Amino acid sequence: MRPLVPARPPQLRLLPCLLLASFSSVASAQQTEPAPVLPAITVSANKQQQTLESVPASITVIDGESLRDAHIGSVDALEHITPGLSFQPFGQGGVNSPVVRGMSANFFSFSTSTLLLVDGVPTLMAQGFDNNLLAVDRVEVLRGPQGTLYGRNAEAGVINIYSLVPDNTPRSMLSVAAGSRNLRSLSVDLSRPLVTDTLYASIAGEWRQQDGFIDNASTGAKEGGRDTRNLKLALRWTPDTRTDATLRYTRTDQDDGAAWWGAPAAVRGTVNSGTAGWNKSNGSTLSLNLAHELDSGLKLRSITARNEWFDHVMQDTDFRLPDTLHIGRDHHFTTLSQEFRLEGKLGAASWLAGLYADQDDHHLLNEQKLPMALTRSRAALAGNSVALFTDWTVPLAQHWTLVAGARAERDSVRFTPDGGAEKSATWTRLSPKLAVQYQWAPQQQLYASVTDGFRAGGYNVFVPGAGYAAYEPETVRSFELGSKGWLAGNRLRYAAALYLMNVRNMQVQQMPTPGVVYVTNAASARSTGAEFELDYLLGAGWQLQAGLAVNHTRFDTFRDGSNNYDGNHNPFAPDLNGHLSVRYDARANWYAQATLTGTGKVYLDAANRYSRNGFGLINLNGGYRFGQTEVSAYLNNLANHRYDAVGYQNGIVTVYSPPREAGLRLTWRM
Repeated sequence: MRPLVPARPPQLRLLPCLLLASFSSVASAQQTEPAPVLPAITVSANKQQQTLESVPASITVIDGESLRDAHIGSVDALEHITPGLSFQPFGQGGVNSPVVRGMSANFFSFSTSTLLLVDGVPTLMAQGFDNNLLAVDRVEVLRGPQGTLYGRNAEAGVINIYSLVPDNTPRSMLSVAAGSRNLRSLSVDLSRPLVTDTLYASIAGEWRQQDGFIDNASTGAKEGGRDTRNLKLALRWTPDTRTDATLRYTRTDQDDGAAWWGAPAAVRGTVNSGTAGWNKSNGSTLSLNLAHELDSGLKLRSITARNEWFDHVMQDTDFRLPDTLHIGRDHHFTTLSQEFRLEGKLGAASWLAGLYADQDDHHLLNEQKLPMALTRSRAALAGNSVALFTDWTVPLAQHWTLVAGARAERDSVRFTPDGGAEKSATWTRLSPKLAVQYQWAPQQQLYASVTDGFRAGGYNVFVPGAGYAAYEPETVRSFELGSKGWLAGNRLRYAAALYLMNVRNMQVQQMPTPGVVYVTNAASARSTGAEFELDYLLGAGWQLQAGLAVNHTRFDTFRDGSNNYDGNHNPFAPDLNGHLSVRYDARANWYAQATLTGTGKVYLDAANRYSRNGFGLINLNGGYRFGQTEVSAYLNNLANHRYDAVGYQNGIVTVYSPPREAGLRLTWRM
């Protein structure tokens, strides 16, 4: 039985009916068959394999098959099945800025508050913060500061994606799909041993195309179409039982239309634009992941990676026939990273120590068209990080365990505007972690932790009028109390966490006009909240999964010029989000699932003038398997609910929400 995955909500009458049917089915089935149990889950949250319940942190885990069944094929869609995770509304493919526990980051700070790791390769900014989730083994979402093990961009959390590993078991899958707005897609996933027990290879690829939904009165065309191609290659070598090396290459190419933007005063879903908008971004990664067990029993791991992203965009911003206002970007981002880790045991204690280093080399070109001028700003942005870290898990006494760690990190940034003098800054930070876990019953744990997080400062690279003003590093101290475990004979898995995060020098984005974005520091802020998750096998093929996050992130003190934002909401941080999903797996090889997902209201600016209203969605999906073939279907946003972000970029732009979408997929496994 796979862990349940969500989808989207409004007509709540469906779910009570499903739940009532499920409980009545359980009552009769329990008399004739043994109760099913949930499988144990192994995670690598602390960079070592552990059971989910033994990690003193708030973690959501979704396996790859559940993602496929729910037709979830992008990182931003994870917000519908992960409490405490959301994304800023932006409307452009390949660019996502995550929000975890109310903490977020500006697109033009070229950093994120939540780290994305795909097979150990870090993505450190919103540009390229995506993955099509093809050939994925599992996704782990860690909430709360993870700076001790993961560094400066993990101050709010980590999204860790693990791909399927090629081995001796052949894997072959071919899928074709069609759906709303002329959706067409083709995907393939192949894995084979080249030399049994020694050399293995895999290839996965996807082509996906879909028309837009925004009417352009000027051209008669539909704006906002998406055309994406993805490729994943892996070559694995295991010369002996102690050595495991995997070389991976991935590539993404986009040939999209304009962003899902329009004017707030216009009829919804319409523009009258004479400026062609497009997104021709692309990216690639190359990595080598090497693991070796030494004769002493120590385990050595090395991850070497190169991550590259080209952000190539043109976007109208007044949505009128003459080319009066537009923005363009032609950015090239390159990050090289290297991590060495050594892990072992000292008596009953497990330990890990490591060295991490990265180097950024970014070349930026920003274009802005105003009624009387066209300006282009060029700049070079470089930097590097070096860190030493360690993590220890020490049994203290019966039922008690101590987890402690620390990271010493040095971050440097160098900014050179075209024709100007170089600006540079360096920050050094020690990020400690301390957690105590108490196993008060055989399958029940309590934990308490205190953890520090850190995000480096930088320069406002496209604000020459302010002298490319600097902004300070952001620091977080988090206190967390949680409980997790099993009940009902391992048919129910639960997790709950309460947290308090004190933030100093919070980095806040301001958008006075399209193309002009700057970062400034709020003196202080506070984030408090709670998270709950439940996974319950009801019996007779029924499964229920639920998650809820309550968050309260507010500025304590924040002055920006003459503006006073004390007590305001942090932009893009919802006070509430969650999901409730019910799934039925029939013995006749078919399944059906309904998911209600909802998110509270978010504000789009520090003044809290503009907002996106809260919303609830119902998503449905199901499938039938016969032999090696599967037919599956989905219906997202059943009630065609609208949840536009009205007033983005200081009231000038509306980011449209996508309409209802249905699709059908045919899959062959060989």
